[in-house]
Amino acid sequence: MFLSLKSIELTGFKSFGKKTELAFTSPIASIVGPNGSGKSNVAEGFRFVLGEQSMKSMRSKRGEDLIWGGSPALPRANRGAVRVVFDNSKRLLDLDFKEVTVERIVYRDGQNEYLLNGTVVRLKDVIRLLAGANIGGSGYQIISQGEADRILNASPRERREMVEDALGLKLYQHKKAESERKLEETGNNIEKTKSLRREIAPHLNFLRTQVEKIEKAREMKEELAVKLNEYLTRENAWITQEDARLRHEEQAQTHELKKLNESVSRIRSTKASGGSGALQELQTKLSEREGKLSEARRESEQLTRELGRAEGALEANTVTVEQIVPVPHVRQFARELSESVAEAEREDDISILKRRLGEVRERIKAFVEGLSGAAPETNEEVRQQVQSLAKSLERVRAQENALAEELEALRKKIAEAREAGFTAERDLVELESNVREAQAKLSGVQAARANIATLRTRFEEEVREGIALIGAEVHGWEKAEVPTGALLEEDRHAQEKRRREIERLKIKIEESGLGSGDTVVREFNQTKEREEFLAKELADLESSASKLEDIIAELEKTIDARFTEGLKHINEALKNFFSKLFGGGHAKLEVEEPRRKALRATSGAGPADDDELEDDDVPEEEELYAGLSIDVSLPRKKIRGLDVLSGGERALTSIALIFSMSQVNPPPFLILDETDAALDEANSKRYADMIKELGVKSQLIVITHNRATMAAAGELYGVTMGQDGVSKLLSVKLEEAEKVAK
Repeated sequence: MFLSLKSIELTGFKSFGKKTELAFTSPIASIVGPNGSGKSNVAEGFRFVLGEQSMKSMRSKRGEDLIWGGSPALPRANRGAVRVVFDNSKRLLDLDFKEVTVERIVYRDGQNEYLLNGTVVRLKDVIRLLAGANIGGSGYQIISQGEADRILNASPRERREMVEDALGLKLYQHKKAESERKLEETGNNIEKTKSLRREIAPHLNFLRTQVEKIEKAREMKEELAVKLNEYLTRENAWITQEDARLRHEEQAQTHELKKLNESVSRIRSTKASGGSGALQELQTKLSEREGKLSEARRESEQLTRELGRAEGALEANTVTVEQIVPVPHVRQFARELSESVAEAEREDDISILKRRLGEVRERIKAFVEGLSGAAPETNEEVRQQVQSLAKSLERVRAQENALAEELEALRKKIAEAREAGFTAERDLVELESNVREAQAKLSGVQAARANIATLRTRFEEEVREGIALIGAEVHGWEKAEVPTGALLEEDRHAQEKRRREIERLKIKIEESGLGSGDTVVREFNQTKEREEFLAKELADLESSASKLEDIIAELEKTIDARFTEGLKHINEALKNFFSKLFGGGHAKLEVEEPRRKALRATSGAGPADDDELEDDDVPEEEELYAGLSIDVSLPRKKIRGLDVLSGGERALTSIALIFSMSQVNPPPFLILDETDAALDEANSKRYADMIKELGVKSQLIVITHNRATMAAAGELYGVTMGQDGVSKLLSVKLEEAEKVAK
C-alpha cells in the first residue's frame, strides 16, 4: 500500500534529549519498550508537530515542559523540536512538492515556530494543510495512553466532533468557520460602513446645502459679472468722456478768466497810472492857467492904466535928452565901464570874473539911478515907455486870450477825462463781475472734475471689489464696446439703477459668506466620493454576506449530507467490528434531539499562538446542536448503555468505534498508544487481526506491550532508557528477521 508517513524526528523533545529518528517503511509499525522508557512520548511528538495546543493532552503544564530538562550526563536543551516527513508524490497534501516536511519548535520562553519545508509559516497554515488530507493533531486518529475509551467518555457533542473529524468534515468545518468568521467580519464591516454613512450623511447634507448655496452664489456671480461688466464699461466710458469734456471746458474757462484778469489788470493799471493822475494833472494845470489868466488880467488892467497915464504924460512932456544928460559925464562912464570889462576879460578865475561882472552891474545900476534921480523923463523916454506899455498890453492881452483858450481846452479835457473815468469804472465793474462769474464757472468745472476724480476712485474700488468677488472675469469691461454717442445723453439715473442692482447682488454674495467655495466644493466632492465608495462598499459587503451565507448554507448542507451518509457507514462498520469483538450483540451511534448549547471561544492555545488562532476563535453564542449517543447491546447480557460496561468491555467498544470510524474515511495514518492494554489474550488476537485489516487502508503506528499486536507489525522499534535518562531507539524489521530465522 501507499505509505504517507515516512519518518518522525525528535530533538530535545521530552525524554529524547538527543536527536532520534524513526523511519516508517511498513504499513504497521510497532513501538515497544518498558514502562517509563518514553515510547508514549513518540505519540505525543506526533500530537505536538501536528499542531496540538492543549498542554494537558501532551501531559504538560507549559511549553517549557516539552523540552529536554537535562541530566548529569546530558545538559538541558534550549528548545524542543519534532519534524515529520510526508511522502507527497501523490499530492496527499496540497503542495507542489514530492516530499513535505512539517516541523514545530518550542523554546524555553514558550514561543513556538512552525516550518513547512524549512519555511516559517503560521499554525493556521499547518492545520489547514493537514486538514485537507484528513490529518489532525488531535481526535480519533491519535489515541494516547489511557484514552482508549475517550470516545465513550466524551460528551455527545465531543463525540459528534470526533465522528465529523473521522469523516473528513474538518476541512468543510474550517471553511464553514472561516466563512462564518468572514460573515461576522462582513457583518461588522457592514455595520461600520452603515455607521460611517450615518456619520457622513449629516455632514454630506450640510455640504450639499452649502454647495447649493455656492452654486446659487456662482449664478449670482455670473449675473454680477454680466451686469458689472456692462456697468463698468459704461461708467468708464462716461467718466472718460465727462472728464475730457470738463477738462476742455476748464481750459476754456481758464483761458477766458485769464483774458478777463488781463483786461481788469490793464484797466486798473491804466486807471492807476493815467486816469486819476492825468485828471489831477489837468486840474492842477487848469488851476495854474486860471491863476495865470487872473494875473494876466490884473497885469492887463494895470498896463491899461499905466498906458493911459503914459499917453497923458506924453502929451504934456516936452523935455529932450540933450537937455538932461551932460555928454562928458557919459563918455567918462563909458570909458570906465570899458576898462572894467577889459579887466574882467583878462581874468581866468571864474569867481573873480563873476565879481568883476557884479561890480560892472552895480556901477551901471548906480549910473542909471543917478541919472534917473537927477533928471526928468524926456519926451522920447515917455514915448518909448508908451510904446513899451502898448506892446506889453498887447502881449498880456494875447497871453490872456491864449490862457482863456487853453483853459477852455483844459476844461474840455477834464470833462472828457472824467467821462472816460466813469466809462472805465463801469467797464471795470463789468469786467470784475465777468471775472467772478468766470471764476464761479471754473470752480464749478473744477468741482465737477473733482467729483469725476471721486467717481474714478470709486470706479477703481468697484473694479477691485469685482476682482475679489468674481476674479479675472471682471476685466471683461476693458474689451467691451459701448456706443459713445448714447453715454452722455443717457440719464445718469439709469446708471445709478444698474449700480444699485450690482450692490444688492454684492450684498447677497457677501451674506452667503462662502467666498470662492472651492474648498467646500472640494470637500463635498471628496465626501460624496467617500459616501459613494461606502455605498458601493456596502453593496459589495452585502453581496459578499449573501454569498457567504449561501456558501455556509451549502457547506452545512454538504456537512449534513456527508455526516448522515458517513454515520450510516460507520454504524455498518461498527456493527461488524462489534460483532467480531464480542461474538454478537450490536452498537450504534444515534443522533440526539437538537438542543441549545452555549459555544465558547476556542481555548487551549498556548500564549505564543493566540494570535495565530484568532481567525478560528468563535465568540460566545447559543446555537442548536445535535450530539451523538451510543446504544450498546451485549450478547448474552440483558444490559444496555455504557454505564454498566466493565473496563474490558469499554475498551473493546472503544476499539470497535475507533476502527469503524477509520474505515469510512481512512486517515493516512493511525497512532494507537496501548489501546490494547486492557484486553485478554483472546481479545488481543482479535485486536491484532483487526489491526492487520486496518493496515490495508491506513498506515498504523502501534505502541503496545501485547505480543499478538507486535506480531502483526511489519517493523518493530524498541525504546529504552539508560542511566542518563535519555530515551534511545532500537529497530527491527520483522520480515527480515523471519527471513534470517529461516
